[in-house]
Amino acid sequence: MGQTAGGTEQQVLSASTILVDADENGIRLDRWFRRHFPALGHGALEKLLRTGQVRVDGKRAKAGERVEAGQSIRIPPQLASAPAEKKLPPPTGISDNDRKFVQGLVIHEDSKVIVLDKPSGLATQGGSGITRHVDGLLEGLQAGKKQRPRLVHRLDRDTSGVLVVARTQPAAAALSESLRRRDAQKIYWALTKGVPKPARGVIKLALAKQAGFGKGGRDERMAAVEDDEEGAKHATTHYTVIAHAADQYAWVVLKPVTGRTHQIRAHLAHLGTPIVGDFKYGGEKAKGRGELEDRLHLHARSIDIAHPDGGRLKVSANLPPHMKRAWKLFGFSGADASNPFPERKRHHGAS
Repeated sequence: MGQTAGGTEQQVLSASTILVDADENGIRLDRWFRRHFPALGHGALEKLLRTGQVRVDGKRAKAGERVEAGQSIRIPPQLASAPAEKKLPPPTGISDNDRKFVQGLVIHEDSKVIVLDKPSGLATQGGSGITRHVDGLLEGLQAGKKQRPRLVHRLDRDTSGVLVVARTQPAAAALSESLRRRDAQKIYWALTKGVPKPARGVIKLALAKQAGFGKGGRDERMAAVEDDEEGAKHATTHYTVIAHAADQYAWVVLKPVTGRTHQIRAHLAHLGTPIVGDFKYGGEKAKGRGELEDRLHLHARSIDIAHPDGGRLKVSANLPPHMKRAWKLFGFSGADASNPFPERKRHHGAS
């Protein structure tokens, strides 16, 4: 056969192929490129994909497609021949004390999932004025592996309890999908000021973010709105009263169906029975008396979620110290702590 015209042969020879690593299984193609070629912009990648210069297993692909371990990705010559960027090691930024601290929060771990018992007062992620948070401590759980553990959901700063962390990106994708499909049951315990009536029910109340609260009106909170109002998001919470102290306080177990910001707090306040210590939604009524601490008495007690490797992951976290003291004060018994919500059938197909 004759020579290939126009330098095409040289281009083919200059291209290279990279195999998808096992730790990269399941990530989007554009995110794979962001890891390996951080200087390549999204628009430039789209052009390479559109013109067929980037291929997966020899076939054209789209940026949003997910790659699988062992697949070959064709790297065009302009990228293959580009000088490799010097990658600096990520800053450790975590002290030995912080490493021991976050390791002490672990209540379950396996090859794919870590479950933490997050203390009240520790933020899940960073934000304005927040310098210490769970996300910033996860390096302490990396244990020499290539991938840094990652969050798959959040808890409010002052809510304690079960927080699930994925060891790998594929595990994170699987857990996030279970949460999206609501193939997970989260159970919360709360101490309310007043006793919800009826003692068992379902709160269906749309919520929307509203500004103008707090000092100087700089704060935001979730407010009850009509379903058709702008920004309204449907929210549903099942609840049941386990025990109560006269008509002053109640131990309430809750199962949120949706996962709106501050959903449980806003829903209980709407019933007229705010969570003790929740001044954002309950105002002065949320103040506890006597030995009760002025801290949020809301605890993510347990989770039941599909495990990335199959089967179910079921983990519970004990009450934090300030809630243990309240339970002891009111004589609430752990014998009453079984899950009051019936098991529902799970559909593993598309929802």
